Amino acid sequence: MRAAVIAERGLEIREVPKPAPKPNELLVKVRASGLNRADLMMTAGLRHGALGGAGQVAGLEWAGEVAEAGADVKGVKPGDRVMCSGAGGYAEYAVCDWGRAMPVSANNMSYEQAATLPIALQTMHDALITNGRMRAGEAVLIQGASSGVGLMALQIAKLKGARLVIGTSTHAGRRARLKEFGADLAIDSSQPDWADDVLKATDGKGVDLIVDQVSASVANQNLKAIAILGRIVNVGRLGGFKGEFDFDLHALRRITYVGVTFRTRSVEEVRAITAAMRADIWGAVESGRLVLPIDRTFPLAEAAAAQAHMRANQHFGKIVLTV
Repeated sequence: MRAAVIAERGLEIREVPKPAPKPNELLVKVRASGLNRADLMMTAGLRHGALGGAGQVAGLEWAGEVAEAGADVKGVKPGDRVMCSGAGGYAEYAVCDWGRAMPVSANNMSYEQAATLPIALQTMHDALITNGRMRAGEAVLIQGASSGVGLMALQIAKLKGARLVIGTSTHAGRRARLKEFGADLAIDSSQPDWADDVLKATDGKGVDLIVDQVSASVANQNLKAIAILGRIVNVGRLGGFKGEFDFDLHALRRITYVGVTFRTRSVEEVRAITAAMRADIWGAVESGRLVLPIDRTFPLAEAAAAQAHMRANQHFGKIVLTV
């Protein structure tokens, strides 16, 4: 089969063996694959938990039809349309644990649309609802809101009854579009006084919850922008892996600071995350209330160009490969 493989000088399209599913896995005929920032890191030679390294097929999410189901698979059968997360999605076939596969509605969702959703849904429901303990009536701030997962976070927060949803982006054009996806207020987090805008919007109290995809460059301003007893959930580190942290302000506001990642979670934990998300918000997915914009599609043969488009950081929403 054809696949986009991580090589010493980026991605290369190669013929590789079709993967064989384990008893707990599905073999999926891939129709579309979504791009993620972690894909760029791995292509650049960095590890992403156990993933990465030369010779590995790239890609963390995809959609297609089940070609084969292992003996231990539950609730999914060959021929079913599914969206999946896992590894090796930039290919004509990919395997995933059955608990990470979700059904694709036959009536109102294309494979391209479906391929944008798995990681955003799993990551942001877990960050906002499970780890962030968001409740209706709270004020929520999403750092890095113009990314695919950020746009999904805005929508989930609004769906679950947030009183005020604030999104940040350093790009004026993207900030202008955040309201389309649930933001009541869009803020430029590159400005040194952006936390003051948050305090003004919350009558000086600060937000109850921050989901942070930026980290180092905004860490101390986050501490200023959050309420006493607020929660910060660290999801991504686009602004750097290391930086200054005001421990006194953290203590004064009695902030709960939680780090989350899928890289150290077991198969059972990821199944539980997926099941919790589906039990809570799946009706909104099937009805089209939770949806991500597709910035651009590329054929699998142009996977390297698709990653270059993401690396240029001029896109809004998701970039998708068609297979």
